[in-house]
Amino acid sequence: MISAHFPVLVVVLPLIAAFTAFLAGWADRRYCYPIAAAAIAVQLAISLDILREVLAGGTVRYFLGNWPPPWGIEYVIDRLNAYVLVILLLLSLLCCIYSKRSIGREIDPEKTVGFYVVFLLLVAGVCGIAVTGDIFNLYVFLEISSIAAYTLVASGRRRKGLLAGFNYLIMGSVSAGFILLGIGHLYVATGTLNMADLARLLPALYDSTIIHTAFVFFIVGLSIKTAIFPLHIWLPDAYTQAPSAVSALISTVVSKMGVYATIRILFSVFTVGFIVDYLPIMEIFAWVAAFAIIAGSVLAIAQYDMKRMLAYSSVSQMGYIMLGIGIANSIAMTGGILHILNHALMKGCLFMVAGAIIYQTGLQNIDDFKGLAERTPCTCAIFFIAALSMIGIPPTVGFMSKWYLALGAVEAGQWIFVAVILASSLLNAVYFWRVFEYAYFRHADADLPAREKRELPATMLAPMIVLAAGCVLFFFFVSIPLAIIEPVVAALLGGA
Repeated sequence: MISAHFPVLVVVLPLIAAFTAFLAGWADRRYCYPIAAAAIAVQLAISLDILREVLAGGTVRYFLGNWPPPWGIEYVIDRLNAYVLVILLLLSLLCCIYSKRSIGREIDPEKTVGFYVVFLLLVAGVCGIAVTGDIFNLYVFLEISSIAAYTLVASGRRRKGLLAGFNYLIMGSVSAGFILLGIGHLYVATGTLNMADLARLLPALYDSTIIHTAFVFFIVGLSIKTAIFPLHIWLPDAYTQAPSAVSALISTVVSKMGVYATIRILFSVFTVGFIVDYLPIMEIFAWVAAFAIIAGSVLAIAQYDMKRMLAYSSVSQMGYIMLGIGIANSIAMTGGILHILNHALMKGCLFMVAGAIIYQTGLQNIDDFKGLAERTPCTCAIFFIAALSMIGIPPTVGFMSKWYLALGAVEAGQWIFVAVILASSLLNAVYFWRVFEYAYFRHADADLPAREKRELPATMLAPMIVLAAGCVLFFFFVSIPLAIIEPVVAALLGGA
């Protein structure tokens, strides 16, 4: 049955589509968009079938070339990566649909073919990261997706985009170097690259300096990938200068891959026995995450550029996920992993709204948003829903993440983290209120010439509506992701 090969098809399909789009682009670049959208839609359908199979029958394993591990590369899909894979492909599809008209104003027409080819390569890379059970294979896919992301950031018409892409490249290369060194140290110590094999062999080597060094290399490298404060310096320029569809893509899809890789390395390779019992480093993780939550929010308040404000907000939001990991009890971990979905919905919607405002009015500076709600009522209403979710006001998904994180902090006796979550919500309200105030409660200056307003295409509006609806619906139907997440947390913590 072809479904038996779905774990590899979900990675191979975008590679085939990228080559097809490249060839079709020679005839007419308009073919590239439908090829990309169709390929990702099929991938999403495949990922949903994989999730169904995992929920019904447990972990799915696929041996490439029929070589069993540890000699061959194994794809392993459990509840965690099946859940992450669906989120990644849903957001990738929505960003691809959104890009149809938005990139027409933000990149040169002759770059359209290259844009969709690289877009598909990025999707292939993140899918590979999600399904692989081989740690070196994870590194390879991490680099494929990263190189594609650097290129997409620099693909716009803005000259600063080239510098942002270059800075992203430099920091990404430093991150990759640390991760590769970590993999090399593990291989020297164990002689294997299979994650399950590593988890089996490492407990006997917990006292080894090589293992400790490898762990430090992984932590530093993955912290750069996930833009944890203060290793976030590549992120604001990359998110701000990239085309709007790319900003939405890398803030939701690429950033989640760094988080997923961190969870997988910490809990599936080094395991709870090392990070909680032998080397209790998780409290340090929690404090760094708490600092990132506050620092990212404060820096967001200081911004006047809409996309830059959302970029610093992302630094804070990554802190929420890492806080759940750092507290490392079942309730907080549930909140952190739930926030992978919730942040993708909220931040993807907000970056799409920022792109829609630029498309409709040419405005990006918040001070120029006076009377914006009168000119773009639908766009501003969608922004309002996603922003309320970011603040954490019910009935929105942002409230559910913060609720579980706060309960986890209380259970751990860490009331200071409850205060951090509450303070960050207030800070979120401050920087989002400024946008509300200008858009809804101030009128445009009468002496300024009126700007031309463009109608928002359906291909841009529909993804925004889907994400805004998700911000509300998953508050009422939070039991759906929780049914997947709670067994994942139990497995990751191993009863700890």
